[in-house]
Amino acid sequence: MRSRWPGLTGDARLLVAGQGVRAAGYGFTAVLLGVLLAARGFTSVQVGVVLTALIAGTALASLAVGRFADRFGRRRCYAVVFCGIAAAGLVVAASAPLWVLLVVALTGTLSTDVVDNGPATTLEQAMLATEDAGTAAVYGRYNAVGAAAGALGSLAVTMTGLGSHGTSGVHGWLFLVLVPAGITGAIIAAHLSPAVEARPEGPSAPGPVTRARSRLGPSRVVVRRLAGLFAVDAAGGGLVTTGFLSYYFAERYHASVVALGWLFFAVSVVQAVSVALAPLLARRFGLVATMVGTHLPSNLLLAAVAFAPAFGAAAGLLLARTTLSQMDVPTRQALVMTVVTPAERTAAAAVTNASRYTVRPAGPLVAGLAQQLALGAPLVIAGAVKAGYDLALWGWARHLGLTSGSRPPGAAITASPGEPP
Repeated sequence: MRSRWPGLTGDARLLVAGQGVRAAGYGFTAVLLGVLLAARGFTSVQVGVVLTALIAGTALASLAVGRFADRFGRRRCYAVVFCGIAAAGLVVAASAPLWVLLVVALTGTLSTDVVDNGPATTLEQAMLATEDAGTAAVYGRYNAVGAAAGALGSLAVTMTGLGSHGTSGVHGWLFLVLVPAGITGAIIAAHLSPAVEARPEGPSAPGPVTRARSRLGPSRVVVRRLAGLFAVDAAGGGLVTTGFLSYYFAERYHASVVALGWLFFAVSVVQAVSVALAPLLARRFGLVATMVGTHLPSNLLLAAVAFAPAFGAAAGLLLARTTLSQMDVPTRQALVMTVVTPAERTAAAAVTNASRYTVRPAGPLVAGLAQQLALGAPLVIAGAVKAGYDLALWGWARHLGLTSGSRPPGAAITASPGEPP
């Protein structure tokens, strides 16, 4: 039978489908989370604490996946993540108090990021590397499907009958959408083949694949440097999560749930197009050049959102920013898989992804505190921090010769003798 998705194996199609199912659920709930917290009367600091716990849980779960997934089985861990998503939906739907929400957030099973989200992303990134480790082609499709599914999730918010009067009508039971999403993802995990599992070191090493261990080898220094750079970018991104943006727009412009649903639907559509085009630019200009050349101007647009006089202007700036900001997602994932050997892929994905989530918990809390000075202050701070990351990444990559795009896939890169670890 001819593949409906030419160029992708059965496992890759399942992984892309898993990303799509999860993104659809998160696209729906990400719009509602900040509004739900506002409807419950939470202060900006309390909202920051919840979002901080959410991102902290994502970091902890990502680290756990990086530590144990290759040993206990990637497919098994993938199924557990999806089961956790379903359970989290049930808990939030029960109108749990603040402390219960914090506990659920710390499990890493909720996310306000539609595409790049936590332990499932770490597993998918490593499993997709067997299909395409050297370019952003497969990762472009993977992220484009996720963004498109997230767009549909955001659009679904406008069809819930919540009305157009601010935060009224928002209830925790809407998070039940995560239950079928989690169950579907667990079924997908059960249909993955053994080929996605990590193999023992060596090209033909025998033995059960679940005994493989994930650790960094010759690429350790380079991966750690990338992790540090990605952490800076994530620190800025942690200030302006979707949950924060929905809260910000509701508070400053009194935007309705329907308006926010349409906005984040449009954001996800633009995001899908953006990540789909990223591989074309990467093929022409290289991975790092595409990352920096699109990400840097997007951060100037992000800071400009804080000065928008009306909701329409702010939404326009956010959409303009999204056309550029997400092109670094598939290129970043491909870059990590490119600079390491196959045996290091799971560890590299875990370290670089977890580094992003490890620093992000402080973002929402800092954003809540910064808003005591000015409601839009987090947008300006985030733009400045992320622009600094872009300049640092370009300088470091140029030093190692990564800006030309000529590095062969799967080749470990070691730091030069004079470079600090």
